[in-house]
Amino acid sequence: MIYHNEGVFKSVDGLELYYQNWYPEGKAKAILAIVHGLGGHSNKYGNIVNHLTAKQYAVYALDLRGHGRSPGQRGHINAWAEFREDLGAFLELIQHQQPQCPIFLLGHSLGAVVVCDYILRHPKEASTLQGAIALAPAIGEVGVSKFRIFLGNLLSQVWPRFSLTTGLDLNAASRDEKVIAAYTQDTLRHSLGSARLATEYFTTVAWIHAHAPEWQTPLLILHGSADRVALPEGGEIFYQRVPCEDKLRIEYPGAYHDLQADLNYQQVLADLENWLENHL
Repeated sequence: MIYHNEGVFKSVDGLELYYQNWYPEGKAKAILAIVHGLGGHSNKYGNIVNHLTAKQYAVYALDLRGHGRSPGQRGHINAWAEFREDLGAFLELIQHQQPQCPIFLLGHSLGAVVVCDYILRHPKEASTLQGAIALAPAIGEVGVSKFRIFLGNLLSQVWPRFSLTTGLDLNAASRDEKVIAAYTQDTLRHSLGSARLATEYFTTVAWIHAHAPEWQTPLLILHGSADRVALPEGGEIFYQRVPCEDKLRIEYPGAYHDLQADLNYQQVLADLENWLENHL
């Protein structure tokens, strides 16, 4: 039996952001908080939810501003700090609802950039986390054309809300045809990114790499070797720069971007669960 709740919480600037959670029967031994990627939303992690609730974990997931059921222009932010402070407010909500329960933080793709930035900029708050998981982190080269990046840089100052489709290949998400078919029907998904989001994203990735030597939190990075959306090299470089001894990186041969919904998802979930158990 899984108990499911949904609700909204207020961001620092007053936006009401959507979130949902799933609880096992009985007491949860820990909470996994999930931050989705660009164009995604909190419904994309059903395999993780089903696997972990069966093992007595609770799962929380939010829809970032401009995504899913949350308000805001699709794929737009004014500054990266909006994502960062939204995550801070989300974690406060979880701690308020479940005091004393250990929390792990998982970021997928762009969500991993939000997570890494939050942890490095808020070391005091991050010290209360049990660990961080970067699932296919987009902290290196991404599968967006150089022309789109050039256009984003050009327009960010004069027309920051100008949006383009990211041009990311939907088929690069998973090798499972059923998953891709479901994605094409998903009305909550979008493929937009604003000029300002683009420049804020690249600035933040550069900042994360520069500050990687300050990282203290136990870290797990999971990546597919055939990921064309977020190339695995970026995560590998970040991993090498992180000095903390409690770190692990696993690369899955031939796997695509949405590891939680790829053909090898059961292996990925087993590795995730194993790591969580070792850090409780």
